[in-house]
Amino acid sequence: MSNDVNQLLDEYGAKIQRMLGRLRPENIDRLCDALDLCRWRQKQVFICGNGGSAGNANHIANDLLYLDGAEQSGLRVEALSSNPSVMTCLGNDLGYEFIFSKQLEVKANRDDLLIVLSGSGNSNNVVEALLKAKELGMQTFAILGFSGGKCRLLAEHPIHFPVDDMQVAEDLQMIVAHVCMKYMKQRAIEKVDG
Repeated sequence: MSNDVNQLLDEYGAKIQRMLGRLRPENIDRLCDALDLCRWRQKQVFICGNGGSAGNANHIANDLLYLDGAEQSGLRVEALSSNPSVMTCLGNDLGYEFIFSKQLEVKANRDDLLIVLSGSGNSNNVVEALLKAKELGMQTFAILGFSGGKCRLLAEHPIHFPVDDMQVAEDLQMIVAHVCMKYMKQRAIEKVDG
């Protein structure tokens, strides 16, 4: 392996470690508790993001639905970016800024949960999703990088990593999600055993 790649790996790992060291665990606790309540109250979880964050939303929805094969059922969860026909229809007819909020308007109910994934926290469509979620009485979380942008102020529970690297910000989204998935699986096993 070249020295350049070794250096990149060291720097990348150091950024992730630095950001995880700044994380307040109670923020992850809140998200885990909210997800657990959604499962037992049969509430729906919606996740949205753009680009790599949209890919992460799909991955997280898969993880929370399946819970790595736990005997207890996973969550009722949907990545709002998963249906390209719906996204292109809403983007064409209403405007790209409403591709997530319109879906929430039609599908979501009070006390459902929205998780926004965003590097900048400023994309209009995730901002509109948070505004719609508040209007509907949903719980709102946002996993954010950079300054956290508008979403940091709008989300009820922002989980903010002040990192100026999009790839690291996206990896941190997945670390938070995988910790939550492992927590949910552990809780499911405890309910079966106890």
